[in-house]
Amino acid sequence: MSHLALLEKIIVNELDALAPVTDKEAQFPQPVIDSLAKAGLLGLVSSKEMGGMGLGLPEASQVVAKLAQTCPSTAMIVCMHYCAVAVLEQLGSKTVRREIAAGRHLTTLAFSEAESRSHFWAPASTAEKVGEEIVLNARKSWITAAFHADSYVWSSKPLAAEGASSLWLVDAKSAGLKLAAPFDGMGMRGNASSPVTASGLRIPAANQLGEDGKGFDVMMGVVLPWFCVLNASCSVGTTEGALSRAIAHVGQTRHQHLDTSLADLPTIRAYLARARIKADMAHCLLQDTIAAIVSGRADTMLRVLEIKAAAAETALEVTDVAMRVCGGAAFRKEVGVERLFRDARASSVMAPTTDVLYDFIGKAITGLPLF
Repeated sequence: MSHLALLEKIIVNELDALAPVTDKEAQFPQPVIDSLAKAGLLGLVSSKEMGGMGLGLPEASQVVAKLAQTCPSTAMIVCMHYCAVAVLEQLGSKTVRREIAAGRHLTTLAFSEAESRSHFWAPASTAEKVGEEIVLNARKSWITAAFHADSYVWSSKPLAAEGASSLWLVDAKSAGLKLAAPFDGMGMRGNASSPVTASGLRIPAANQLGEDGKGFDVMMGVVLPWFCVLNASCSVGTTEGALSRAIAHVGQTRHQHLDTSLADLPTIRAYLARARIKADMAHCLLQDTIAAIVSGRADTMLRVLEIKAAAAETALEVTDVAMRVCGGAAFRKEVGVERLFRDARASSVMAPTTDVLYDFIGKAITGLPLF
């Protein structure tokens, strides 16, 4: 069975019913994560050598976008897992890679910090070598799946080398980690994106991922392309989910005294037409970005920067249209548009934020260095 067929079965049998509960109760969607693991989908991008499916970014994008049509919280958890796996497939131990491939290990990124805000590439947290251990201290402002994931791909200042950062694999059950506050957000309410502090956190020195001081290279060369594409995939999926619900609503909602539907109104059709064009444009740019990455095109970095900003802004616009055309009904939970409207607000403020990306894109197209 293909990865998409496996995914569709989980969505229909479990996620459709769980998504509203996940949002209402700000509940981590553990049952669906368990089902994704059992189906092998958490090992989607793990190598076949390690027991995974051996697929790549195009297939990961498909999974995240499809999940986001129903539950963006679940999609974002899987997005961050795949981003961390991309790092671990290059730099992690065979033990943890096999656990991920087998669906026994959920991982995530721990980059965002209170002191560096959206500049995730410049951590303020520290690492110090003490004997055969590393002592980490940090204030991580957001970790998706905090205390639900099994590990964090963690950034800090280097131990001693020149450079902006170093990377580590941190066991999420380590002593010294503390949940600063539970996540109770406006949207993405089930993804447990909570602030986490580390105070005197001790990990084995062998848990370093790559060379000291080379974390920036991994962030830019591995994490940024994967994160921008998969975050955009979440936005594209959220956009499609809201638009499809809006189209269905206006087609079946009728004015009894006129025997007409909302879709008979030219203004409604015009709003939906513009939204459809916007959604299709974002989808096409996403596919072109993936094609650029896969083929190593010269404009790859520009596309990587563009797609997250474009998809996030499109999600804001299209979910706004979905609320507008559905009218008062959109405010009811059972229609499903209001939930996706709130979830769509997250991507534009996730680092690198849309405003930071606009600055990067402007620098790139005017020949200025990004950093």
